[in-house]
Amino acid sequence: MYKKGLLALNGLMLVVMTSCGVSKSLHDTPNVNSFNSQIPERQKIADTFLIAGANRLLKNQQGLWELSVAGNPYQLGLVSGSLTKELFEKQEEALLGKVEEMVPSKFKQYMLRKILAWYNRKMYLHVPEEYKSEILGLSKYAGDTYDYVADDYLRILYLHGAHDIGHAFQDLALVGCSSFAAWGENTEDGNLVIGRNFDFYAGDEFSENKIIAFVQPTNGYKFMSVTWAGMIGVVSGMNEKGLTVTINAGKSKVPMEAKTPISIVTREILQYASTIEEAIAIAKKREVFVSESIFVGSAADNRAVTIEVSPENFGVYEVPNSEELICSNHFQSEAYVHDEDNLKHIAESHSMYRYQRMEELLNEVPKLSPQAAVDILRNKEGLKDELIGYGNEKSLNQLLAHHGIVFQPSKRLVWVSAPPYQLGAFVAYDLDEVFGGNSEKGRSLQNEALIIESDEFLFTEAYANYENYRVLSRRLTEAIQNDMHLGPELLFEFEKSNPDYWETYYMLGQYYYKKKYYTAAQNAFGKALTKEISTVPYKQDIQHYLKKIKRQLQ
Repeated sequence: MYKKGLLALNGLMLVVMTSCGVSKSLHDTPNVNSFNSQIPERQKIADTFLIAGANRLLKNQQGLWELSVAGNPYQLGLVSGSLTKELFEKQEEALLGKVEEMVPSKFKQYMLRKILAWYNRKMYLHVPEEYKSEILGLSKYAGDTYDYVADDYLRILYLHGAHDIGHAFQDLALVGCSSFAAWGENTEDGNLVIGRNFDFYAGDEFSENKIIAFVQPTNGYKFMSVTWAGMIGVVSGMNEKGLTVTINAGKSKVPMEAKTPISIVTREILQYASTIEEAIAIAKKREVFVSESIFVGSAADNRAVTIEVSPENFGVYEVPNSEELICSNHFQSEAYVHDEDNLKHIAESHSMYRYQRMEELLNEVPKLSPQAAVDILRNKEGLKDELIGYGNEKSLNQLLAHHGIVFQPSKRLVWVSAPPYQLGAFVAYDLDEVFGGNSEKGRSLQNEALIIESDEFLFTEAYANYENYRVLSRRLTEAIQNDMHLGPELLFEFEKSNPDYWETYYMLGQYYYKKKYYTAAQNAFGKALTKEISTVPYKQDIQHYLKKIKRQLQ
């Protein structure tokens, strides 16, 4: 009976997925006939330096790739794809490489393709034509490995929505971003300073080849953004007018269909807005499919706001009687004051804790500067400087960030963190210098005089222990999943590598429980409860384990 029902369901899915709505999306391709498609030939000067006419890709001494491109939408995609082709293939491997491991069956891969097509069937209606044209140009340089997922153009289009899906599943620890801004009496010169951590984690390989893109489109403003190969959207960026955008996930239901990816909305804002009012107008006209806070700073307005968007609602949070704005992962505007999902998220997640920690640290710094902003982004402790373990989601520095970034919009200055996490040097760029075209060919675009040095924590025993913890935690996870045996020395080493972190004892408890060492499991879970646990659901899970153990020991 079950098998018949499953076959019927699969048949229904196939009918739905091959409907005309899906067919239209599969055959939609932007018309690029009006664009000049000529781009200069790529020349490889060195493994870390490539040029295509005036366009270039260079890896600087801090390990960040600097991409500089100009042209019409189609040319931007073509030249970016040409210069980043090898990085593009690595990034696809990082994002999709595990799909074949998880879905080895050819039939299931076929079904996956159908599901993706059905889920993304309306995305093409919500992405502006110029960005579809850019994605089409970019897709000409995609690899062939993942053609079974979708053809090149559709696959790259779909991947721009993958970030949003990660946000929708933020309870899986994919996302926990933190942002803040100060101006007026709260900064050294009265001008706006913004700091943010982009805590989007999709594996170590995903973060290995960060790109700082400097883009000069034929229409709109020149801008920079921190990105990765294959991505034309914006998660953190500033334009030549000193308008900045960053994004922080809100609590989302799992969406049933894709619309405008958030990173495309923010790209449009960055390219076409010079004031907060213009940014709000752009955000209002786009339909999104997840909840997100768009943190907008403006040199022209010398302040910042958060634009809070979701599939059913829209709000703007301003601080008219303050010169400080803080944003974590919950909404603050009047539009969401009674939103049940948002209220639950505030009560159960780590968002409010990080918000309060930012308040605490900003109060300790009467005049925010770029250096002080970097220090806040790197902070690893909990409220009142409590030791809560390295990697805790309640920390501002969770030691997993894709990047940290600081803006000084009035001076068109931006600092971007070099790896690892936010601990490497914060490399400075002056957009007036970069877009002025006076940089020496073959040299980094950075302003070396303004660099903020690496965090001293990088050179401590505590950091080495944390990196060891990450290695050992993967071994422990594998042992729990596959019922493998680990020696007591390794388990002891694991505990000592990160002793203040609740998850250390949670994982030990899971291991002992799987082995039916119930007393040891009880002790480990009990110890986890004495630590700062990141979310209410995790705490409830530990308490549930302890109840089951109690029954086993009776």
